Amino acid sequence: MNASVLVTPEALRDSLAGERPLLVLDCRVFRGDEKPGDRRYLPQSLFLDLERDLSAEPGEGGRHPLPSQSDFTATLQALGVTPERPVVVYDDSGGQLAAARAWWMIACWAGHPDAHLLDGGLAGWQTIGGELVKVPVEPANQSRWTPSFNDDVLVSVEVLLEQGGQLVDARAATRFRGDEEPLDSIAGHIPGAMCRPCTQNLETSGRFKSPGQLADELPKGEALTAYCGSGVTACHNILAYAVAGLPLPRLYAGSWSEWIRDPSRPIATGDA
Repeated sequence: MNASVLVTPEALRDSLAGERPLLVLDCRVFRGDEKPGDRRYLPQSLFLDLERDLSAEPGEGGRHPLPSQSDFTATLQALGVTPERPVVVYDDSGGQLAAARAWWMIACWAGHPDAHLLDGGLAGWQTIGGELVKVPVEPANQSRWTPSFNDDVLVSVEVLLEQGGQLVDARAATRFRGDEEPLDSIAGHIPGAMCRPCTQNLETSGRFKSPGQLADELPKGEALTAYCGSGVTACHNILAYAVAGLPLPRLYAGSWSEWIRDPSRPIATGDA
């Protein structure tokens, strides 16, 4: 994979004006008392929800375990996703975190051959004066696509403990070190992991750094595995590897929020 996993706002605008527009999926997370009617959307976009569509119920598998293959297949079919139509995902968070999770699930796990992320997200779209509408569209037609899921892109906690490999942690350095932990009950990181905050993948504009710069910066190693707090921001790091044209790390989907559920698993603090 290379920089083509990203779509510029300008290219998306041209696509939406054409005869075969990309299928646009809005992955924004609702915050506080925010309701769907409080927002504005990219034209022709469908809503894809992190909690409902991109995750199973929290529990033993962590805060955002993956849905079952059958449930995610049903979600993709309801949205009308097919391999023949390119897909682009976006959101408005600081690094397009939910959208990166959606990209990983659609492209890497479900195997869609033409899935992309809008570089710069909603802010990038607004920067070029892109049109916004009051409501998302409803899916026009369900699809019959049955993805061939690739579980080789995943690593379970059992395999991780047995086989090891280099872990890359996408959380902020303060959480990696254990200085603070705003979301989980225990602070720290998995021993031996390297800290690569996913915010370092972006320019100050909110767009991804160049493929060459990312290729220079991203951690290297054999059997790389990306993780974070709950398997969401780790996907942003995997996307950065794709932009850089590097081999993609596997995803430990349960991440820190699953790891700490067993008190026998080791925990590290500090910079190493």
